Amino acid sequence: MEFGPIFSSLRRSPTGAILVALQIALALAITANSLYIITQRLDTIGRDSGMDVPNLFIVVFAPVGKAFNGEAAMREDVQVLRSLPGVVDAMAINAVPLSGGGSASVYFTEPGEKGVQSPANYFAVDEHGIGTLGVKLVEGRNFDASVVRKYPRNSSEFPPEMIMTRAAAEALFPGQSAVGKTVYDGLGQPSRVVGVVELMHGAWPSWSKFERVILQPVIPDEQQAVYMVRARPGQRDAMMALAEEKLGAIDNGRIITKVRSLDYIAANTYADDRAMAVYMTVVIALLLGIAALGVFGLAAFNVSTRTKQIGTRRAVGARRFDIVRYFLVENWMVTTVGVFAGCALALLLGYWLSTAFELPRLKLYYLLAGVVGLWAVGLAAALVPARRASHVSPAVATRTV
Repeated sequence: MEFGPIFSSLRRSPTGAILVALQIALALAITANSLYIITQRLDTIGRDSGMDVPNLFIVVFAPVGKAFNGEAAMREDVQVLRSLPGVVDAMAINAVPLSGGGSASVYFTEPGEKGVQSPANYFAVDEHGIGTLGVKLVEGRNFDASVVRKYPRNSSEFPPEMIMTRAAAEALFPGQSAVGKTVYDGLGQPSRVVGVVELMHGAWPSWSKFERVILQPVIPDEQQAVYMVRARPGQRDAMMALAEEKLGAIDNGRIITKVRSLDYIAANTYADDRAMAVYMTVVIALLLGIAALGVFGLAAFNVSTRTKQIGTRRAVGARRFDIVRYFLVENWMVTTVGVFAGCALALLLGYWLSTAFELPRLKLYYLLAGVVGLWAVGLAAALVPARRASHVSPAVATRTV
């Protein structure tokens, strides 16, 4: 195939080709970056949280009046929950992981806010915390029931021991085992690390340090506490209904306000990420559709204005395949010009997104996927007009009008 005649034809009427090339460049720039953002969002939603999320649910309650005896009533409720036939374990906790709401603090390896420091999301749990959450203890031991206590409201007292995630341990004691080490709060109070769990996500999945989690042996304040329950596989929904029924039958000065699965809570937290992925998918589909229409329109216009030329070529021996190939190559040349311009535009857009919104830099394989996709869309869009051109009769060459 000679590229010279095709280039000469495009040069004689360049406006349509330039507009389509610009359209393809813009489509590639947005498509490549949108694909990257979609992948990031889906990766965020699909991350392993380290917890038994599908089988976890929470029971939210509200104390009414003075009849609610905080610690005693919560212990009674939790025992009822643990006794349910389809329940693995249960506890009271101060905040719900993956919920978007919780508590965090800065921890230090030396008193007086010295040494290595790291923020971490902390949760108040009892000796059933690891079993309820379904996290994996990889070093050290669990809490002993004797250290679990309820502190006075607004107390600044620091629990004597803690369990932390591997991410938190690595941040505070890089390259070392954290078990047996001492961690200090902002007031210089010490707490000994007795265990390390493999992985657990905190309350804020969008936080860059969401894997830095600390468990403290504390019975939470009744004004903040919720009950967290881990059901046996396949029995979560039945246990949610049974838990609400059993606790509702106990008159100890509190009411049950709602029961929710952790799946439901996490889905709400990730709603923005999911909506962004859907929105970007729609944008990509629209851009590819518009690019295809542009290519189709240009090819159809070229075929309609070159009917006599096509007939002449057929008359001198050109096969239908040659006519189809001619228009596909012409389209490929226009698309390629747009693709090269789009690569530069995509990298500039990716750089702007990474600096303005602190997103990772665009990976080149997403750009490559966009290039291949637009080439395929362009060829597919030009195929129908090209096949129509191949059916032009050689007799057209003899027409004068």
